[in-house]
Amino acid sequence: MTGRRPGRTRKTGVVAATALLLAATVLSGCAAEVAPQSSPAQPVSRTTWWQPGTDLDWQVQLSGKFTPVQGVEVYDLDGVDTRDWELGRARRGGAKLVCYFNAGAWEDWRGDAREFKRSVIGEPLDGWPGERWLDIRQQQQLLPLMAARMDECKRRGFDAVDPDNVDGYANDTGFDLSRRDQASYIRALARMAHERHLAFGLKNTTELVDELGPDIDFAVNEQCHEYDECDAYDRLLESGKPVVVLEYTGKSSRLCRERPEGMELLFKDLDLGVHRATC
Repeated sequence: MTGRRPGRTRKTGVVAATALLLAATVLSGCAAEVAPQSSPAQPVSRTTWWQPGTDLDWQVQLSGKFTPVQGVEVYDLDGVDTRDWELGRARRGGAKLVCYFNAGAWEDWRGDAREFKRSVIGEPLDGWPGERWLDIRQQQQLLPLMAARMDECKRRGFDAVDPDNVDGYANDTGFDLSRRDQASYIRALARMAHERHLAFGLKNTTELVDELGPDIDFAVNEQCHEYDECDAYDRLLESGKPVVVLEYTGKSSRLCRERPEGMELLFKDLDLGVHRATC
């Protein structure tokens, strides 16, 4: 397994976290709010996908050789780089699997990188070579590619998805993205995940947590304690949906004492390798 990034970018105090071909093309700068073509005629019943509880032990590992951790009930792993035999080891004992992929930025090393039209590729992500922000307004271009990634997650036996970098509207992407554009894109991703009977997690994007609460099943956050943003998850936790928080500054007994009920706190290294400390 050769995952290489925790997916964190930040601007103005907000934390940043094969493909199908589409016949129709869209010019750069097209209007937002394009309805995803995969929307079902009827809503998908919530009983058809995994509903994670707030009492589960999580591990997030996106780099290094996969190593099972005793007692872990949910593994968040790279949807491509994690090998089949590693997934098999993770499943032993009934653990659930969460499929990490990048939904908001283009990565030049991915197998489907050439399927992204130049018009959707924007500015580089600061600190992450080979990655560039995507114009998430161009849903007709992007959603089929994201659907193909989710299909692969499903085929490989994952139970949920963890799409990264879905806060482009708060960063220097090279595109004039609005909060409304971002919410529309995330809702489309959640709808596609649920169509595939996959739970959907919201990565960072704290300003939209309350608005998107009904559309998501759990949340993954990076450094909300360090940036004093954890209260953004109060209503989500009250609704019984888990929040997994990654902190990179070392284990803190104070944070463990102050964490709200239902919040899973993991102390991780920046490379998101196997190292894991909990409360």
